[in-house]
Amino acid sequence: MNDAQGFLTAAELANPPAHLLREEAAIEPDPAPTTATKDTQIIAIYGKGGIGKSFTLANLSYMMAQQGKKVLLIGCDPKSDTTSLLFGGRACPTIIETSTKKKLAGDQVAIGDVCFKRDGVFAMELGGPEVGRGCGGRGIIHGFELLEKLGFHEWGFDYVLLDFLGDVVCGGFGLPIARDMCQKVIVVGSNDLQSLYVANNVCSAVEYFHKLGGNVGVGGLVINKDDGTGEAQAFAKAAGIPILASIPADDDIRRKSANYEIIGRPEGRWGALFAELAANVAGAKPHRPAPLTQDDLLGLFSGESVGRDVVLEPATLQDMCGATLTQKPSLEVVYETV
Repeated sequence: MNDAQGFLTAAELANPPAHLLREEAAIEPDPAPTTATKDTQIIAIYGKGGIGKSFTLANLSYMMAQQGKKVLLIGCDPKSDTTSLLFGGRACPTIIETSTKKKLAGDQVAIGDVCFKRDGVFAMELGGPEVGRGCGGRGIIHGFELLEKLGFHEWGFDYVLLDFLGDVVCGGFGLPIARDMCQKVIVVGSNDLQSLYVANNVCSAVEYFHKLGGNVGVGGLVINKDDGTGEAQAFAKAAGIPILASIPADDDIRRKSANYEIIGRPEGRWGALFAELAANVAGAKPHRPAPLTQDDLLGLFSGESVGRDVVLEPATLQDMCGATLTQKPSLEVVYETV
């Protein structure tokens, strides 16, 4: 039977009539699913462990909420300490731990099990495996898979801030950069070699994935515990990224942070500083960084500080064995070429 009776012949199936192709082309495609990336700024914050990412993010997210923004803070560090300052030192149940318990009980994870709020800031912790029982990076990937099941791409936030451990930029820790999950990266560093080494590694990762077709850029550098020596400013200039804020090495900040006190309040002593940081983070353009070589990075510091003048002396086999070696005759037969 032919199409006049509602069917197509074998020949027509292999080569459909032009009018059928036109009719098919005129059919409107299904609308694309709504994603958080359209109206939401998703920003990944990286930095060396202990440099003050969690402190910076807790106060930044709090200030943004006080400015009327809807903010979600997600801790992506296996230490699960991103939200501790925000919640006054209280531990937040992690997504991975909660998911494991719910699965064993035959239940499903709900938003209220893993997401909590304070003064307009919504926050959660991905968590990680117990020590020696799994890969932290894989835990991050698993955590984001659970977030997608909870409807992550349908949530309506102005800002989603992701707190990532910057010491490692592989696997799950490099997920936002490798998979274009965020629009830009913010780096937290200080005037010390190790934190700037980590910041440079993050810039290198951004540049690497940019060459592979990625679109994530570096929004800028936040200098924490700034003692005025200038190495972080020099790094930012050399890498071609802006400085979003310089948080001073002040005893008042140190003391309040240690006591889990939010200082990013509009009416407080440090309110103007975090209000400026919030504005700079919101408006920061994603820059393509210029990572430094190891020698250029060392060049930001004095030779006495980093041992730049040390000469590498090759070791000998005698050094390794700790005794005088006797050359033994070889049993190898060497044939002379004719």
